[in-house]
Amino acid sequence: MKRILLTLVLSGAFLSGCLGSSGLDRAVELRAKLLSSGCTFDTVVTADYGDRVYTFTMTCQSDSGGNLSFEVVEPASIAGITGQISEVGGELTYEELALDFGILAEGRTTPVSAPWLLVHTLRSGYITAATEDDAGYRVTIDDTYEEDALTLDIWMDQDNLPQNAQIAWQGANILSMELQNFRFA
Repeated sequence: MKRILLTLVLSGAFLSGCLGSSGLDRAVELRAKLLSSGCTFDTVVTADYGDRVYTFTMTCQSDSGGNLSFEVVEPASIAGITGQISEVGGELTYEELALDFGILAEGRTTPVSAPWLLVHTLRSGYITAATEDDAGYRVTIDDTYEEDALTLDIWMDQDNLPQNAQIAWQGANILSMELQNFRFA
């Protein structure tokens, strides 16, 4: 029922032009490229737990199926940790190192899974807005139709490549990413 209601609301928004056809076209174009080729990028991830903040840098590669592999490159204390994430789960590889990040959004995500969540949501999330603002072109996408959806605000550059992203849950920003060297595989 929620899916049908949201579909009707979005259809009305599309027909009335509220989302803007050129903005929506850019989001759909990016989605099509990710579905056909995958991507690589570097990212600085910041996780906000309210009482503490963690920042780390990763290199990431996603295939056309949405599976993501990564390596932590900074800070030096956790550099070299690698992993793979897909819809069915993930795996970390490390030697004498450990990531001690807690889970966020009542178990829905972790800081290290933020890049996968970005790619997954760009590939298959529910586009709720596509607008221009002071920071540039922004697309807002929910990861599900559920009431407790994670919401991603993603800012694109003039070449329609993601540059920054904020992940929010229940109205609070919990993760942010600065993306660099984004390219299609």
